[in-house]
Formats: sequence, structure tokens, C-alpha cells
Amino acid sequence: MLQKSKTETLDKVITIKDVQKSFGDYHVLRGADLDLYKGENLVVLGRSGTGKSVLIKIISGLLTQDSGSVKVLGKEVNSLTAKELLQIRLSIGFSFQNSALYDSMTVRKNLEFPLVRNKKKLTKAELDHEVESVLDAVGLSQTINQMPSELSGGQRKRIGIARTLILQPEIMLYDEPTAGLDPITCIEINNLINDVQERYKTSSIIITHDLTCAKAVGNRIAMLLDGQFQRVGTFEEVFETTDERVTPFFDYNFIQ
Repeated sequence: MLQKSKTETLDKVITIKDVQKSFGDYHVLRGADLDLYKGENLVVLGRSGTGKSVLIKIISGLLTQDSGSVKVLGKEVNSLTAKELLQIRLSIGFSFQNSALYDSMTVRKNLEFPLVRNKKKLTKAELDHEVESVLDAVGLSQTINQMPSELSGGQRKRIGIARTLILQPEIMLYDEPTAGLDPITCIEINNLINDVQERYKTSSIIITHDLTCAKAVGNRIAMLLDGQFQRVGTFEEVFETTDERVTPFFDYNFIQ
């Protein structure tokens, strides 16, 4: 795993500067600044409705900020043409909270779909190789002919991650990867996120409310408070505080 103390020597793959976003009179982001470094897992924490998902949508070009700058792989997102934005999105993998699998397709077909859509010239043998390789990476080779309805919640999460990885993205965005899972499966997903970082050399943003997940996978933690990232550092650095906006997160996860 990337050593937490060495991020300052690495290249930045995402740079967010003074980003502001409002919806009418509701000010969500109020000058957010954040960097994602090459090869790191960055965990984003914050209360519901504080703008975590909004930020992810801005990074991917699904929303446009009111002001400020968002650069992904060195390119200003809101200045890209439609074709350029598509290329950037192919470099970003999304792991959705609900896994976003097609219930009418087998696991194999779910994994083939993004390849066929984006790399149309692959042969049947090449498709098989890509599908089998990514299933092996998430430890679910035996599910290749199963339907999503036959999978457990944890297996669905893994297949969702596999479908994202099959395009070999440089950046991974995880939305609540352990939500709704039992403690043992949460550990398995945390280990998988770390394995993906090592095996695919990804740079990742992980949105979670699960501090066990945050501590297990995060090279750095970024706490979104009042529309800004006001606490950024290691897990210990973020939570060594008496700030009453921060301590309830720790208390809820580890004391109650």
C-alpha cells in the first residue's frame, strides 16, 4: 500500500481548487480544495447532504461547478469537448453503491457489456480472456454464468467492481462500498479495494460513512465540513481533535 507520508512526492491525477456549487439558496460546496495523488486511496467523509456525491459528479463532468477549477489527468473538465469528456470518463471507473448490474444479464454478459460498447473489435477469445481475468482478480470466477439475483450482496459488490475494472481505469470512484454489508463481507471488500490499488495501480476516491473501511483503505482521509475540506491527513491526524463536527463520526462508529 502507498505510504501515507510520501504523497507529496507524487503526481496529482485530480486537482480541485476553490470549487463552489449551489442549488438555489442551498450552498453545497463553498470553496472546496482537494488533490488526489497517483496511486493513493483517498477517503472522503462527511455528513449526508454535505456534497460528497456532488463532488464526484463534478469530477466526472455530470455536473458543472458554479466556480473554481477541477482538473482530471491534467485537463480542465468543464472545458472539454464531448469527445474529450468521453475519453476522460473511460479513464474513470465508478463503483456504485447498488452495484448497478443488469439483472437480465449473466455475470459474463454484464462484464462483456462495457468492453463491447467501448472496444468493439475484440474477438470472442479476447473477450473471454478479459472477463475471466477480472473475475479472477475479484475472486469470483465460479459466478461467470450466474445471474445477479443468484449472488449475495457482497458478491454483487465484487462483480460491480469487476465490471468497472475491465476497462482498466486509471482512477476509481467508490460510492459507499461497504454499505449494507455484514462485518465479514465489509472486511473482504476493504481488502479488495486495497488489492485493486496494488494490482491495477489505481488512484481512488472512496466515499464512505464506515470508519473501519476508512481506516483500512485510506492512505489519506478528507473530511468535508461546511462545504470545504477542513481536515485532511492520516486517519489519526483527522480524528485527533475535539472539534464537535468531527468527533460524532468516531463515537458512532467505535463507541456506541
